[in-house]
Parts: sequence; C-alpha cells; structure tokens
Amino acid sequence: MQLSLPIALDAMGGDKAPGEIVEGATQAAAELGVPIVLVGRADDIGDAVGLEIIEASEVIAMDADPGSSVRTMKDSSLVRAAEAVRDGRACAMVSAGNTGATMASALLRMGRIKGVKRPAIATPIPVPGSERPTVLLDAGANAECQPEWLVQFAQMGAVFARDRYGIASPRVGLLSIGEEPTKGNPLVKETHALLADGAWIGSTGASFVGNVEGRDIMTDDVDVIVTDGFTGNVALKTLEGSMRSLVAALLDVFGATPEAQQASEVLWPALSPLYAQLDPDNTGGAMLLGVDGVCIISHGSSGTRAVVNACRVAAEMVAGDVVAHLRDAVAPS
Repeated sequence: MQLSLPIALDAMGGDKAPGEIVEGATQAAAELGVPIVLVGRADDIGDAVGLEIIEASEVIAMDADPGSSVRTMKDSSLVRAAEAVRDGRACAMVSAGNTGATMASALLRMGRIKGVKRPAIATPIPVPGSERPTVLLDAGANAECQPEWLVQFAQMGAVFARDRYGIASPRVGLLSIGEEPTKGNPLVKETHALLADGAWIGSTGASFVGNVEGRDIMTDDVDVIVTDGFTGNVALKTLEGSMRSLVAALLDVFGATPEAQQASEVLWPALSPLYAQLDPDNTGGAMLLGVDGVCIISHGSSGTRAVVNACRVAAEMVAGDVVAHLRDAVAPS
C-alpha cells in the first residue's frame, strides 16, 4: 500500500502507551509498508527504531475533560497529531487515548466536511459467521441528536460500509424498540419518515430497510445501523460486556472438571476463529466520520496488534479516498 504521507500515531494515548503503541507502530510500518510518524514525548518514546517523531510535551489523560483539555493543552500529542493532518504533514491520525479529546482535536484542528452537522463515530460490530461486520453509528460522539443529523449518519455510514467492506448497496436500518414505523420516541419516528422518503440516498447506493432492534446488530440482516450517540454507546458497551462475560463463562466451564478440559481440547479449535473474530483488537478501531481528514479511534486498552490494525484501517481509508466520497455524499443538493 503506497501512501505519500505518513500516518500520525499518538504515542502517548491509551492504557499501554507508549510501549505497546511504539511497538505497534514499528510492526505496522514493517507489515503494511506504510510510513508512520509518532507524536509525543521523545524521552518517553525512547528508541523509535528509525520512525520520525513529532515532539509534543503534553499528554491528555484518559479521564480528562475533552473540551477544556484540547483548548488548554495545545502542545499535547493529540492536538499535534490532528495538526499534522491539517498541515499536510500526515495523511491520517490514529489514537487509543481519550475518545472525547481525540474527537475534539480532530474537529477543532482538521475541521468538518462542508455540510456536515455533527461528526459521528462509526464502529464495526462483528457478525459471527460473516466476513462483514455491522457498522454502528453514532457510537458516542453525540449524546443528543436531531433527525437531520441521523440522516447524515446514514449517508456517511453507507459510504463507509461501501468503501471499507465493499458493500455496493449497504442496507441501512434505524435502531428502535420495534420494527413498525410507529414504534420509538419522537426522534426515531421523525428520522424514520426522513429515511423512508429516500431523498438522502444520492451517491451512497444505500437502501433503507426500516427499523431494526438491538437483537439485529450482530446479524447479517443489515449493514449499517443508525442511532444517537447515547443509545449507540450503551448498545456498544452492552455488547462488549456481554461478549466478555460469555467468553469468561466458557473458559470457566472448560476448566471446571477433567472431562470438561478434555472436551475443550476438541471444541477449542472450532471456537478459536470465533474468538478471534470477536476480539476488539482485530477490528482496527472506529472511524470518526464527518471531519475533514481520516481519524481512527482505537480502544483504550489497545495493544500492539490493535495498533497495527488501526494503522491498517487508516491506510485503507486514505488509499480509498473515503473523505472525498463522504464529501460527495453530504454535499447540499
């Protein structure tokens, strides 16, 4: 994969920074053949194994207030990474740090695509038995939304699903408490009417399949699910917690008795591909759609493999010119 500019990786963001972030950067550069520039404190980064470093003296903590941190900590690694994209020193930014601060940095420094009301976090949710996940957005950027924003989320989510997963005609669903158009709160009902009208589809190639429920997220019945950021984040965290609990329960059962241990030796080869599919380290992070540049948000516990996959997603989105396609999709008619 050929990139003319490097990916700016926040070396200070995440629970395992900077050690595993730097290790992931070196592996990404070697495996993907893409240039990586690390952003952060050079003394903390240490041996970057030949990778360029953009010096940044401040670090925004995981629990810091996003808005005030970005405004006051102008020499933070997150702000400097976003500025690198804005100034043409990097083609994309990647961070496993404070999600709100990552979003704020990208929004304030890179700016919004013209016509976008609010950026949205597009998170891929794995679907067992399918090579293609369900794209859920917004996964936490906007706790309160207006119907017109959700329509834009549908446009951007469809473009993202098409460009990243090769889905020519993405099926878009609206998350609700029932399939019928009359179900849901006022936001859902008004949004359903706008999506059913079809005027939003434009260049996305999408189709609206109506309301979907929480049980549909991990199925292949829909490609993109649209909701407000509050509901989307609750749904995402519920799924993550449920999967962790299920895996933990299975491991407990497998080790409960000698007979169970013997059975696990037979079952594990069949279950391990499913475990790998559900492992968030393999998803590569979520993309912030609507900002004027590629911004990938990885989860806070990202290790080396997660960093490599996040850089892979960033490189693919740059190579696929997804920001230009998003710009076309939301352009005023």
